[in-house]
Amino acid sequence: MIASLCGLALAATLGAGPERPRDEAFKMIDAYIVSNLQESLDLTDEQFVKLLPLVKRLQTDRRAVLQRRQQPLMELRRLLASGGATETKVTELLRQIKAAEADEPAVLRKDRDAIDAVLSPVQQAKFRVLEVEVEHKIRELMTQIRTERRNQGQARPGGSRRPEQ
Repeated sequence: MIASLCGLALAATLGAGPERPRDEAFKMIDAYIVSNLQESLDLTDEQFVKLLPLVKRLQTDRRAVLQRRQQPLMELRRLLASGGATETKVTELLRQIKAAEADEPAVLRKDRDAIDAVLSPVQQAKFRVLEVEVEHKIRELMTQIRTERRNQGQARPGGSRRPEQ
């Protein structure tokens, strides 16, 4: 099932659509988690109803923290590459990055504590394993996407990359 998730997300990410590829991949990941949650954790219907909004909040918070860190990092990269980095601007961007890094554990711990309150210890363990499996597959997917993009760049006529001789 995770393999089909990766295939679908890869196809969506490489295809040209109005939606950002990352957003489409996030939707597929969320759909995968939701569709496998009840069976993977052996949840009762009552647990599933309670757990679903908590898992969605965890995913949303995880992405928000990542975004909060990524934005100043991208700006920092741009400033450093352009030579326009000033001590003041770099200090401010580093402050933003460090604040996001400091807040992340507490935000995610709060979400996980709420999830754990609904689950038995065995279900908590199964949830942690499911999270690790999904994270591993996401990394595989991103590697696949990068490889496909590189290969598409090489295959394009008149592309910026030259075939190796």
